Amino acid sequence: MSKDLLVKNIRWLVTCNDAGEVLEHVSMLVRNGVIVSIDQPGDVKADEVIDASGMILYPGMINAHHHLYQIFSRNLPQVQRMELFPWLKTLYEIWKNLEEESIYYSSMSGMGELLKTGCTTILDHHYVFPQGKSDRFLNVQFAAADELGVRFHATRGSMDLGVKDGGLPPDSVVQTIDKIMYDSEAAVKQFHDPSRYSMHQVALAPCSPFSVSEELLRQTAILARQLGVRMHTHLAETKDEEAYLLERLGMRPLEYMESLGWIGSDVWYAHGIHFTDEELQRMAKTKTGVAHCPISNMKLSSGIAQLPRMLELGVPVGLAVDGSASNDGSNLLEELRVGYLLHRLNNSATAPTGFDMLRIATRGSASLLGRDDLGYIAPGMAADFFLIDSNRLELTGTLQDVAAIPATVGFKGSVDYTVVNGRIVVKEGHLVNVNEDRLVEQANLSVARYLNQN
Repeated sequence: MSKDLLVKNIRWLVTCNDAGEVLEHVSMLVRNGVIVSIDQPGDVKADEVIDASGMILYPGMINAHHHLYQIFSRNLPQVQRMELFPWLKTLYEIWKNLEEESIYYSSMSGMGELLKTGCTTILDHHYVFPQGKSDRFLNVQFAAADELGVRFHATRGSMDLGVKDGGLPPDSVVQTIDKIMYDSEAAVKQFHDPSRYSMHQVALAPCSPFSVSEELLRQTAILARQLGVRMHTHLAETKDEEAYLLERLGMRPLEYMESLGWIGSDVWYAHGIHFTDEELQRMAKTKTGVAHCPISNMKLSSGIAQLPRMLELGVPVGLAVDGSASNDGSNLLEELRVGYLLHRLNNSATAPTGFDMLRIATRGSASLLGRDDLGYIAPGMAADFFLIDSNRLELTGTLQDVAAIPATVGFKGSVDYTVVNGRIVVKEGHLVNVNEDRLVEQANLSVARYLNQN
């Protein structure tokens, strides 16, 4: 049965289309999750109506890299001054106790925060699979996404190099290549929907060069291309990673990954901080992408990605909050502003503008996920967007450039509305499909049980 949503009297509509148009005083009609028309306000009937008088409408943002399970290991005092390798080794001792309950509530909490801050599509990189209790982790994540109403891209992550083989993770959370390949193919067959406007997709995502073998990377690339899904991993995040590969294999990270088939328009890396200019040119030529994670990179003292140069060369770039324990939040609006300010400080006049940062978080992230139906507002596009009321004290004097507001001014707190697939999932700053108070109570109980296992 057809279901229409009318967003009427929109004061400003930031399209993020090719022309960068900002439309004024328009209404938008949505039918069955798809934008049908954008016109002057008129007498249009719809099943549901949002009166957007005084509001700014933005395309839904897309989080291109996350680790939702890390919600339950945030703000721990023992890791607050660590860099990546010791940080990982310390936290693996907690993460090895993950189970279905902690996966469910951490997913609900992180996805809920992202929805409340204007994110409509979430990519999660899950790679910790404790032996004997993790076969249904992706099932639990998709169930949480469906309950909240968010568009979800899961990755079947993997690790096969434990401590005994020279890797960082405990041996209890690594798996054999045969098990990983079997589960990866099963996850794609069960959950991946390649159709336009799909709510569920799957990518394959070994964790990182220092926790997976060459053979796992090689076989994953072969399988992903056989199944027609995308490939994702961490790369060039720290100088330690670079030194690790140079010492063991005599190759820099990008050279190593390319030797195993990990380069091309179906591949994107998280972080991408420590690439040479020659490597960035190679990535631009092959359309290999980067999920930029400014807050995580700052917190772990990993470095500053060369975002202005990537954009200049044409490297596909999206925005991501990264793991909640390396952020310590799941807020793409915050990521936008911090990223804008970081690159202004580091690059001055060549830094991305506020609107550039919004495009990175929308169209840029959509390109990394291989989605041409997401990322901007136009008839025929998926109806994913968020709304902010401009008539707020904290936005006084900011309305000369509404497209830049999320990055230059920043927006604190929850948005007024978030709509995914044409359905309202955040209304007046609160999640629509779940009882938030109850979720917080149950999640905090689950956190206590999880952390008390150690």
